[in-house]
Amino acid sequence: MRTVHRRAGAVRRPRVRAGLTALVLIVSTLVATPARAADAVDDPIPEMPAQSRLGLVLSEYASFPQSYPTPAPTDARLMRTARINTIMEVPDGSGRRAVPDLNGSLYLVEGGVPHVYLDVAATFAPRFFSGRGLGQGFGYVAFHPEFGVNGRFYTIHTELASTTTAVPDYAQPNTLFHGVITEWTATEPAAATFVGTHREVLRIGFGGQVHGIQEINFNPTAKRHDRDYGLLYLAVGDGGQGARNTDPQNLAVPHGKLLRIDPRGTNAANGRYGIPPANPFVGRAGALGELYAVGFRDPHRFSWDRATGRMYLGHIGEHAVEAIYEVRAGDNFGWSEREGSFVFDKTATNPCDRLLPLPADDDSYGYTYPVAAYDHDPAAGWNCTDDVGVAVAGGFVYRGRTLPALRGKYVFGDLVDGRVFYTEADEMRRGRELATIHQLALFDTAGTPVRMRDLSAPGAPGDPNRVDLRFGTDAAGELYVVAKANGKVWKVTGTTEYASGDVGDVTLRRTAGAANWAPVTPEKWRFAGDQVILAEAGESRPGPRRPFEYAVLTAGPAWSSVRVDAQVRLDTPVEVSNRDVIIVFGWRSDTEFYYAHLSTDNTIYPHNGIFKVDNADRERIDHQWNGRSRGANPAVTDARWHRVRVVHLPATGEIAVYVDGDRDPLLTAKDTTFGAGRVGFGSFDNVGRLRDLTVTGTPASSGSLSGQTAP
Repeated sequence: MRTVHRRAGAVRRPRVRAGLTALVLIVSTLVATPARAADAVDDPIPEMPAQSRLGLVLSEYASFPQSYPTPAPTDARLMRTARINTIMEVPDGSGRRAVPDLNGSLYLVEGGVPHVYLDVAATFAPRFFSGRGLGQGFGYVAFHPEFGVNGRFYTIHTELASTTTAVPDYAQPNTLFHGVITEWTATEPAAATFVGTHREVLRIGFGGQVHGIQEINFNPTAKRHDRDYGLLYLAVGDGGQGARNTDPQNLAVPHGKLLRIDPRGTNAANGRYGIPPANPFVGRAGALGELYAVGFRDPHRFSWDRATGRMYLGHIGEHAVEAIYEVRAGDNFGWSEREGSFVFDKTATNPCDRLLPLPADDDSYGYTYPVAAYDHDPAAGWNCTDDVGVAVAGGFVYRGRTLPALRGKYVFGDLVDGRVFYTEADEMRRGRELATIHQLALFDTAGTPVRMRDLSAPGAPGDPNRVDLRFGTDAAGELYVVAKANGKVWKVTGTTEYASGDVGDVTLRRTAGAANWAPVTPEKWRFAGDQVILAEAGESRPGPRRPFEYAVLTAGPAWSSVRVDAQVRLDTPVEVSNRDVIIVFGWRSDTEFYYAHLSTDNTIYPHNGIFKVDNADRERIDHQWNGRSRGANPAVTDARWHRVRVVHLPATGEIAVYVDGDRDPLLTAKDTTFGAGRVGFGSFDNVGRLRDLTVTGTPASSGSLSGQTAP
């Protein structure tokens, strides 16, 4: 079951297996696979992120030099141009921006030009370690809100346990690495490079090479004399100890927790920091006073909404769920008993059966669940113990002044593939339906649609499909986008709408009638009133893989920029999951055209997307296919008429497909192959009909259509 077009108040129902699957003999190896759990959840979040018409304009802000992990890594994912982790404004009124590089340098950026302010790696050499584990090295920096006066800031870095005699304040068994919090005091805060002193605040030992201390930060909404002012938050991971790790639920250790400390206090066990008396676990037997919230696997990034003071945290999942949580003091987010809002079965015989529905008495456990989430949607045949390549990058609620269209939106993304998302902060409410996630369109300063992969791949070592996306803000609340891949930072300098350009004002109506259409196989078509009816299913034809049966509108001109409005209906029974109709546009010949494929099935590559036929097998070009297993939410799931709009702007390559009057497109793509052509309607091997066709646009010049032939 896959839910689509969710309405307010609708109940999300995860895909649950209907019955116990029998043991299956794998004939080639004569080994029986474990039994599948009867109630295992296959698809925890059925809806795909919805494409938004809203787009962000990205202007390159700064570029960072090549840096290298220490020691040289064996994991190719660590080979990036610069492993920059965020960008923030130094709180001294100077306008300088600070950027940490996991490989060891703290940069300050002035006028878009970075320079090294502090070499963290050199300071702690040879103990400093950044050559293994995606988060190892100099992970983050946090400036005290009064840095301009007191010169204090804090860093987190990683040391190899075997190279130091230092003893962690807290440690997991078989500790391999230490996460170290350091306080630095600059003699002259306004200086271009650091001169001053430093001291160790806290050292935590981890038994694995991932999920160490991620972000550290101060609450920017806290005012002087607020009890939260000057308190340092630390997002501490579970140490990568695997699915059976119980540390996140153990209140006696800091692992898998969000901590809050007073870096200037002295009442902690090591005497180098303080435990705020208002912390929720202070005084509880067997619990660390430093704890603020518990039950995390990999609490990656957190931030506060400057308007409401609410804290949001992006949490990287284990099996399937990437989550955004609203965090309050004393919360328990459930890991590793829960992943997202599902039971995480650590004892499952089959690793594919980790997620189960919540029990009837779940309220008695007191867990807090996400306010927004998306899942991994792995490819068919996925090994359930492998990394899918999906991980959330937490972001910020936009409260700046220059981009009114973004106000109140929590902007975040996927750090691997570089998709940028938003949810409405007003929808992110605990105990309610998950907030709808929208995928933002992206544009460069020339107005050209781009993806983060387009922006971050040039010159990037390693995997060109891995963006390593992060976010940052400045003092005014303006947004920045960061990519480790090529070591660049972009500022969000504007917003625009996808495919919103003028198509032209020539309109063609009253398009029904056999004389106005050229079908591939005329005997399969009927024309009744204003309806164009594909009455018999098409059949595969020689040549490149393309729609089997369609008819081209020969009345009126061919079009360059164009908007196609119509109603469509599928006459194939709804029990057929892969039924489809298509809208053709940019048609030049039987082997040169675009088409929008409107289908019930969004789980396979050839369905429910935007495609190009260019004298070769059809190629999917839309932005919604996740590269593995899912496209946009299904376009047509019933036997009713549906309104469809297709917009094509050849000058920029923008293509957008809308269904049933939605303001946001179901599908978007960018392609400039065909600058003009005719429109049409058809299917692969199904039957359906079209009515009320109106075409609006700019007629194409005759020179742009040379060689055009009817099907």
